[in-house]
Amino acid sequence: MKHLLQWTIIIPILSWILLFSGLIENSAVFQILASILLILSVMSAVHHSEIIAERVGEPYGTIILAISITVIEVSIIVSLMLSEGTNAVSLARDTVYAATMLILNGIIGLCLLIGSIKHYEQNFSTSSVTIGLVSLISIIVFTLVFPTFTESVHGSFYSTPQLIFASIACIVIYSSFLFAQTKGYRQYFLSNGTDEEAKTHPIEINNKTFYTSLTFLLISLGIVVLLAKTLSPTIESIIVGYNLPKSLVGVIIAIIILLPEAIAAIIAARKNRLQTSLNLALGSALASIGLTIPSVAAVCIVMKMPIVLGLDIKSIVLLALSVFTVMLSLSKGKSNIVYGVVLLVNLFAFMFLMIYP
Repeated sequence: MKHLLQWTIIIPILSWILLFSGLIENSAVFQILASILLILSVMSAVHHSEIIAERVGEPYGTIILAISITVIEVSIIVSLMLSEGTNAVSLARDTVYAATMLILNGIIGLCLLIGSIKHYEQNFSTSSVTIGLVSLISIIVFTLVFPTFTESVHGSFYSTPQLIFASIACIVIYSSFLFAQTKGYRQYFLSNGTDEEAKTHPIEINNKTFYTSLTFLLISLGIVVLLAKTLSPTIESIIVGYNLPKSLVGVIIAIIILLPEAIAAIIAARKNRLQTSLNLALGSALASIGLTIPSVAAVCIVMKMPIVLGLDIKSIVLLALSVFTVMLSLSKGKSNIVYGVVLLVNLFAFMFLMIYP
């Protein structure tokens, strides 16, 4: 019974009860309460994913979390596109673009900064980073850049054959990355850091704890999807009310989606396991684009819905700057506080130029 009375189990259950009570729709107080429970449910998902990661080991733990988060992203995007129709044609692009910028500049930047402040310098495998970045750059160009320059369809759209090709390319590239991470080059992705606390007090995860965490990870992720979808009209009305760009909806969705991975990555960096942080960041960036775009594309093709993928020139330049900065920052296999600061400045530039274009 004590095992079932932890806050990481109680919070998701309370969140589901509040959702089905119907009190959120017409009450600002319950919407605020739902927002708090949403954040706590994200924290619960982080806790359970860390337990699962300890049990299955690296790099499988980071893969489980990355794919779980991608399921959230796809679910929110598809549900909003189905409910809002043509008003959400660019939602997938905005969310994926925001997630990529938040991961490359925000998560990696914070990990490098916090890790460098606490440990001065941290080591990681350049081979794993190169594999991740090569895969990521190719997927980014296929999904977010090429649609702006193709000529078959006017505007930032892919024709149906082009969309199918880009989706297949994403799946092939992501599958090859997973093969490298789990089989062919698994040794590149294993952490070389020293977590002294873990060495002194090794964590043993029994079957009961493992299956409980697996169950409540799914429960937590599910309520995060539904609460985010329920609260999204309120978020959108607030953004429109303050005359802010509607693309901020995609940024807010991406922030909610990425909170579990961001927290897990930062914790790993503080424990001197920067390799784990980079596995989480690059793996989630690849999953965010490589799995989300094909999934959303399949729904759009079946439902005959338009989908805008191509970025404008300003966004392409910011994305190229972010990728180039990350490539240089991770090219030597050693962290540096300056790299973290520069990446975070890139993130602030992304947010600032979105609000003040």
